[in-house]
Amino acid sequence: MKFSIITPTYNSAHTISDCIHSIQGQSYPDVEQIIIDGKSDDNTVALIKSQPGCVSCLVSEPDRGLYDAMNKGIMLSKGDVIGILNSDDLYIDKNVLQDVANLMTKTGSDSLYADLFYVSATNTDKILRYWHAKEFRPGSFAKGWHPPHPTFFVRKEIYERLGLFDTNLQVSADFELMLRFLEKNRISTCYLPRPILKMRQGGESSGTLRKRISGNINCYKAFKKSPSSPSGTRGRRRGHLKGPGRTALRETPGTRHFACGTGSPEHPGPSPPGHFHRRRRTFGIPG
Repeated sequence: MKFSIITPTYNSAHTISDCIHSIQGQSYPDVEQIIIDGKSDDNTVALIKSQPGCVSCLVSEPDRGLYDAMNKGIMLSKGDVIGILNSDDLYIDKNVLQDVANLMTKTGSDSLYADLFYVSATNTDKILRYWHAKEFRPGSFAKGWHPPHPTFFVRKEIYERLGLFDTNLQVSADFELMLRFLEKNRISTCYLPRPILKMRQGGESSGTLRKRISGNINCYKAFKKSPSSPSGTRGRRRGHLKGPGRTALRETPGTRHFACGTGSPEHPGPSPPGHFHRRRRTFGIPG
């Protein structure tokens, strides 16, 4: 099993070295890191290039944001399993990828997710919150649950069959993708019950009402675009990486119960926020 770890960056000079080192320090041997940079104007790219042999592929060019960068990385990937490690994040220890590989191999699952720690932006040893993901149950998304996307590992063949991130959804494309994969198409998944990642707590978006409202609207669009019932859906043909599949727009029972935008450092809400940012800014989407 080969891992492809995709890292989107933009002006990430303060954190990119930690991110790279956390991958290079993994005990699992078969890993490639693909960095998609949005044409940073700080020294992000110089720092990446100063560590030869650490990064398998570096692309630095203008793009249409975080999810466009993730899509580019997926299309360039050569691994069997794809993970996303954002530029402000780092794996919690050297055994993360080995543990992921062991459980995915043992269960034969299409995907895996785990727990994570929110940590201080200036001190990654200072834990602020613990996102305890718990086991997935069909129908969980309509009740406000979803896996922590940074811990979500997926076999590449699933992206080939079911599509990529929908860049039209702006801040909730990762939520929609997990909804489409897990609820609508019912790919198999397994839960690794331990924290595997440290995510620096952001600030710009987590505390603003306007962006929480924007997150609500995008989550609602995601529910309409990929209703959670798997009936009457079709996957994409295997072997072709295309954009996200389209579905008929309709109301989904339970949508109104999805409490988007309630989690932030100031207003913790019922559970930890998800994050939809390139430099680890937090849009409070509860798990």
